[in-house]
Amino acid sequence: MGNAAVAKAYAEIIAAIAVLNSVLSGAGRSGSEVAPEAELLDGLGDRCLDILSGAAGVEARMAALKARAAVKFADTVQAVASPGAPVQAQEMAVTAEVACALTIGDRAAGALLNQSQMLTTALPLTLSALQAGNISWQHARAMVDEAATLDPAGAAALEAHFLDPDEPNAAAGCPAGEMPASRFRHRARTWRERHHTESIEKRHAKGVLDRRVEYAPDQDGMAWLSAYLPADQAAGIWNRSTAIARGLQGPAEPRTLTQLRADVFAAAILGSGNPARHEPGQVPPPRAHVLVTVPVFSLLGATEEPAMLDGYGPIPASMARALVANGADSFYRVLVDPRDGAPLEIGRANYRPTKAMRNWLRLRDGKCPFPGCSNHSLDNEADHLLAWAKGGTTGVSNLGQPCPKHHRLRHTSAWKPTPGTKNEPPGWISPTGRHYKSEHQDWEPPHWPTEPNPGACGNGRQLPARREGSGDPDFVHTGLSLGEDGVERFLHSTA
Repeated sequence: MGNAAVAKAYAEIIAAIAVLNSVLSGAGRSGSEVAPEAELLDGLGDRCLDILSGAAGVEARMAALKARAAVKFADTVQAVASPGAPVQAQEMAVTAEVACALTIGDRAAGALLNQSQMLTTALPLTLSALQAGNISWQHARAMVDEAATLDPAGAAALEAHFLDPDEPNAAAGCPAGEMPASRFRHRARTWRERHHTESIEKRHAKGVLDRRVEYAPDQDGMAWLSAYLPADQAAGIWNRSTAIARGLQGPAEPRTLTQLRADVFAAAILGSGNPARHEPGQVPPPRAHVLVTVPVFSLLGATEEPAMLDGYGPIPASMARALVANGADSFYRVLVDPRDGAPLEIGRANYRPTKAMRNWLRLRDGKCPFPGCSNHSLDNEADHLLAWAKGGTTGVSNLGQPCPKHHRLRHTSAWKPTPGTKNEPPGWISPTGRHYKSEHQDWEPPHWPTEPNPGACGNGRQLPARREGSGDPDFVHTGLSLGEDGVERFLHSTA
């Protein structure tokens, strides 16, 4: 390194890493060759976890440093460039230099420069969070990707929602940096879909024109086959293949669920629809369930507020109406808080309470409540947090809905779930005693039609009127229970 100050700073960083390595090498050693189990857990375990969490923060700060250095280098080159120099050639030269310095390819260097430029010029809250070690580089990339298609005001609002605790409509639940980047990307994409200046109907129509199937060879005689489809179709295919695969599992079946799902998919396209070694019809093909929550005014056609497709996120209102019209085989009325859209009560008429509770859990959590798990609700299992035999009740505050993997983890290890509250889903306590939050749904208040007048739906149904000075409807109409405490969404599954 040519700069003495830079060289000294990195030498000190390397020395600090050496100290941490020595802590790892010496951790857990005592006078005896084998430390007691409790000592190992409290000493070695805690030190390892402290080093891991500290390393994550340092990596984030280094990522922010790289981003700032890359942009500063590009700006410096541009400042000293000869007047009239070709811009494209200059950008190629900068990209090549960054690629060589980091020992990466030109494409990766170009992506780094573009992402860094966005961070340092348009996303100040994201850059600050990265510099503070509160989010990872993967979180920052997700923010860049979702903000890239928004105007400056939209990008600022997206940042504020997730990273500004003083924002009036800040995201609730697990902070952005405490959830895996994949989960944060899903949350940020959901917010973008809801708040994009162009309606989701128009963007979806453009996306439908790009639907396609892609094929890519891979190693060891394998290949990837992927399809770009409307979300309801993709979710239905995934849920159906999962349901068939689960039906094929059993003591005599050696294949994993993942392998079975792949075999079901291949057999459905190439043959009878049943994977090899199973006769056609041996396992009755279940209906493909898709769980959707639809704002009542969108369902009636009075607004175009997006519905929520379980395991995916916002979908166009027209898609939701089509799902309802073309085969919803179960329907639940869900009263939601008009202030933030959180569920208050689920209709239980003509449904067993246990079934209503399961659907309440699906609406409350949206996915497996284990930190970082993305397994969405249709594949999950209701579970007592405090066992019934130990006095636990069958109420939603004592119920979780972990996926099969984390359900087993709870019963086969020292991981313990913590009860949910009125506003928050369950959390988890690890074997080392550390508490990890579960994220919960990022609710938003329902949209109201601009002119809630009779006939506004365009389908002959009358909408409830607002009382003067109140945002709440005050009467029951068309079988919808809309009272002073909230408005309804529909929760249903469809084939």
